[in-house]
Amino acid sequence: MRSLPKRFIASSYLPDRYYHGYALCKLATDPLYRAVCAQFAGHAEPLLDLGCGIGLLVQCLRALDNPIHYIGVDSDAEKIDGARAASVKRGLRNAEFEVCDLEHQLPAHQGSVALLDVLQYLEPAARERLLHGVARCLSPKGKAVMRIGLDDRSWRAAIARSADRLGHKLRWMRSSFKSQPTRETLTYALANAGLNAHFTPLWGNTPFNNYLVVATLR
Repeated sequence: MRSLPKRFIASSYLPDRYYHGYALCKLATDPLYRAVCAQFAGHAEPLLDLGCGIGLLVQCLRALDNPIHYIGVDSDAEKIDGARAASVKRGLRNAEFEVCDLEHQLPAHQGSVALLDVLQYLEPAARERLLHGVARCLSPKGKAVMRIGLDDRSWRAAIARSADRLGHKLRWMRSSFKSQPTRETLTYALANAGLNAHFTPLWGNTPFNNYLVVATLR
C-alpha cells in the first residue's frame, strides 16, 4: 500500500489551524491510520467508525482511493462539525457523520466497524456492552478493527494511561480515561461477544502500549 499523503490530508481541515495541526502531527507520528487503511484495502463491506472524531480515517481511505461506504459517529458535536466541513471541502462521497453517545446507543448497521482509541474511555461493564453491540453490527464478511492500549504492567502501558488522561485535561477528549484492559480480559470480553480476535503490536515509534485488534464473528 502506498504512503499516505499527510500534508494533503491535513490540509482538508484548513482554515482550522488546530485540527490541521492535530491531523498533521497524528499522521506523521502514529502508525494507526496506515495500518487501519491496510485492513480495509479492497474491502467491500460498509464501514461504521465509532468515535470517529474529526473523520481522519475516511480522509485517509479516500486519499488511498478506497471508496468504501463510510458512517462516522462521535459524541463530540464540535468534532463532527469539523469532520463534515473537511468532507465537504474534499467533496467526499458515501461519507456520513452523526452525533452519537456510544455508551447508550449504536446506529443500525451491518458491515464492518472501526473502534480506534475508544475502549479505554469506558468502564469495563460499558466496554462489554459496546463490544456486544459491535458484534451485532458485523456482517458475515465484516470485521471489527480496533486500537487499544493494553495493561501489561509495562512502562508503555503507564505512559498510555497518562496520555489518555492528559487528552481529557487538554479538552481534546470529552470523556476521561476509565480503564485499561489486559489482553486476557479483552480477549475474554470479545469471545463473550461472539468474536474471534487477533492482536498485533502497533506502537511504532511511539511510547504507547498500543495494539491493533482485528475481530470477526465466530
